[in-house]
Amino acid sequence: MSIPTDENELREVIRAKYAAAATVATGESPSESACCAAEGAVVTEGQRAYFGSALYDSEERDELPESAVLASLGCGNPMAVADLNEGETVLDLGSGGGIDVLLSARRVGPTGLAYGLDMTDEMLDLARRNQAEAGLTNVQWLRGHMEDIPLPRDSVDVIISNCVINLSGDKPRVLREAARVLKPGGRFAVSDVVADDDMDEQTRADMVAWTGCIAGALTRDEFTEALQSAGFREISITETHRVHAAAASAIVRATKPGGHPKDATAESGATGEAASCCSSTEQRVCCERTAKATCCSSAATAGGGCGCR
Repeated sequence: MSIPTDENELREVIRAKYAAAATVATGESPSESACCAAEGAVVTEGQRAYFGSALYDSEERDELPESAVLASLGCGNPMAVADLNEGETVLDLGSGGGIDVLLSARRVGPTGLAYGLDMTDEMLDLARRNQAEAGLTNVQWLRGHMEDIPLPRDSVDVIISNCVINLSGDKPRVLREAARVLKPGGRFAVSDVVADDDMDEQTRADMVAWTGCIAGALTRDEFTEALQSAGFREISITETHRVHAAAASAIVRATKPGGHPKDATAESGATGEAASCCSSTEQRVCCERTAKATCCSSAATAGGGCGCR
């Protein structure tokens, strides 16, 4: 199957893969396909050496519900590189079944907040069930696309992601959005697949290889250039292990320039109502359906408010 040129068609193919993975993780379907296996199938035991939950410490896996662990399809462990601190706000791009969001929520504690962004309803439903089983309350799930993150400017301390950015059809836009929502001085710390410079065109054109997290990967130079163009500095890309003959998993780190961030709403001239909407407390419920009437009204967001869609 060739790779669709239309972004929406590409998203739909990827969404279907993730939806199938969610049903497998919950035991609802024993033989569906999922993202991030080399042949486009659910990650096999052999492939779990370089994709999935085996990349996490046993202590981390033991902290979470089994279905969250089973739904882990990434190529690394963002928790090993993110250096999360108590009270921080963290955003996971492509949060899937929620393993990295739930681990992040434990790291940042009750004064912090962990957002999980995903475009797949089945994965979000699974993540909410996993959150309930884990008993964590400092978590917010967002439905949307990483090319258009539904959060306000300068609202997140750390962005993490696990083998998802490579799936986007517009990676430079993803990185620009990441820079927009990060606070000045905020950290970008993701695991992703990085392609070798000599990856062959047949692999590049293979949709199965794309949904398997390989064909869409940027090279090291392309990733670095895209991060620089988005405004990031202190960029480092460190290979961790091979996942394909022409690609490797890598830790990608970068920083948004700036010191102590100013209050975003004051800087944008937001109204008092919008300022309240964008407080850290209100952000926790801003995108909940029941809160939209008050926090996400047109008046509340007119001055650059919560950014809910």
